[in-house]
Amino acid sequence: MAKAVWSNTVIAESDDTVVVEGNHYFPEESVGKEYLVQSDKQTVCPWKGTASYYSIKVNGEVNEDAAWYYPEPKDAAKEIKGHVAFWRGVEVSA
Repeated sequence: MAKAVWSNTVIAESDDTVVVEGNHYFPEESVGKEYLVQSDKQTVCPWKGTASYYSIKVNGEVNEDAAWYYPEPKDAAKEIKGHVAFWRGVEVSA
Protein backbone atom coordinates (compact mmCIF):
# COMPACT_ATOMS: atom_id res chain seq x y z
CA MET A 1 0.00 0.00 0.00
CA ALA A 2 1.49 3.32 -1.07
CA LYS A 3 0.75 6.40 1.00
CA ALA A 4 1.35 10.14 0.51
CA VAL A 5 1.56 12.15 3.75
CA TRP A 6 2.04 15.86 4.33
CA SER A 7 1.66 17.81 7.56
CA ASN A 8 0.77 14.58 9.43
CA THR A 9 -2.19 14.04 7.09
CA VAL A 10 -2.70 11.20 4.62
CA ILE A 11 -3.32 12.89 1.25
CA ALA A 12 -3.49 9.69 -0.83
CA GLU A 13 -3.42 5.94 -0.25
CA SER A 14 -3.57 3.13 -2.81
CA ASP A 15 -2.31 -0.36 -3.58
CA ASP A 16 -2.60 0.41 -7.30
CA THR A 17 -0.07 3.17 -8.03
CA VAL A 18 1.88 3.48 -11.27
CA VAL A 19 5.61 4.13 -10.78
CA VAL A 20 7.28 6.30 -13.42
CA GLU A 21 10.79 7.69 -12.99
CA GLY A 22 10.69 6.75 -9.30
CA ASN A 23 7.44 8.63 -8.62
CA HIS A 24 4.26 6.93 -7.44
CA TYR A 25 1.25 8.13 -9.44
CA PHE A 26 -1.89 7.59 -7.36
CA PRO A 27 -5.28 6.96 -8.99
CA GLU A 28 -7.40 10.14 -8.70
CA GLU A 29 -10.05 8.33 -6.67
CA SER A 30 -7.46 7.50 -3.98
CA VAL A 31 -6.51 11.17 -3.44
CA GLY A 32 -8.28 13.36 -0.87
CA LYS A 33 -9.65 16.08 -3.17
CA GLU A 34 -10.45 18.22 -0.14
CA TYR A 35 -6.68 18.82 0.23
CA LEU A 36 -6.05 19.87 -3.37
CA VAL A 37 -6.23 23.42 -4.74
CA GLN A 38 -5.82 23.88 -8.50
CA SER A 39 -2.68 25.80 -9.45
CA ASP A 40 -1.90 27.79 -12.60
CA LYS A 41 1.52 26.13 -12.88
CA GLN A 42 2.24 23.91 -15.89
CA THR A 43 5.42 22.23 -17.07
CA VAL A 44 6.25 20.20 -20.16
CA CYS A 45 7.96 16.82 -20.29
CA PRO A 46 9.18 15.77 -23.75
CA TRP A 47 7.79 12.25 -23.46
CA LYS A 48 4.91 12.57 -20.96
CA GLY A 49 3.36 15.85 -22.15
CA THR A 50 2.09 18.90 -20.25
CA ALA A 51 1.71 18.57 -16.49
CA SER A 52 -0.76 20.58 -14.42
CA TYR A 53 -0.35 21.16 -10.69
CA TYR A 54 -2.23 21.30 -7.42
CA SER A 55 -1.18 22.98 -4.21
CA ILE A 56 -1.91 21.01 -1.05
CA LYS A 57 -3.80 22.67 1.79
CA VAL A 58 -4.01 21.06 5.24
CA ASN A 59 -5.19 22.87 8.38
CA GLY A 60 -4.54 26.28 6.82
CA GLU A 61 -1.01 25.33 5.73
CA VAL A 62 -0.29 25.42 1.98
CA ASN A 63 2.37 23.48 0.06
CA GLU A 64 2.51 25.26 -3.32
CA ASP A 65 2.48 23.12 -6.47
CA ALA A 66 3.23 19.95 -4.49
CA ALA A 67 1.15 17.60 -6.65
CA TRP A 68 1.06 17.15 -10.41
CA TYR A 69 -0.86 15.23 -13.03
CA TYR A 70 -1.04 14.90 -16.80
CA PRO A 71 -4.58 15.66 -18.04
CA GLU A 72 -3.72 14.47 -21.56
CA PRO A 73 -0.46 12.49 -21.42
CA LYS A 74 1.33 11.47 -24.59
CA ASP A 75 0.90 7.86 -25.74
CA ALA A 76 4.20 6.84 -24.13
CA ALA A 77 2.78 7.79 -20.70
CA LYS A 78 -0.88 6.88 -21.16
CA GLU A 79 -0.83 4.69 -18.02
CA ILE A 80 -0.62 7.81 -15.81
CA LYS A 81 -3.79 9.44 -17.15
CA GLY A 82 -6.12 9.93 -14.20
CA HIS A 83 -3.24 9.74 -11.69
CA VAL A 84 -1.59 12.26 -9.34
CA ALA A 85 2.02 12.35 -8.08
CA PHE A 86 3.59 14.31 -5.21
CA TRP A 87 6.81 16.07 -4.23
CA ARG A 88 8.01 19.14 -2.25
CA GLY A 89 8.05 17.54 1.17
CA VAL A 90 5.15 15.14 0.68
CA GLU A 91 6.37 11.82 2.07
CA VAL A 92 5.51 8.93 -0.22
CA SER A 93 6.04 5.44 1.16
CA ALA A 94 5.23 2.09 -0.39
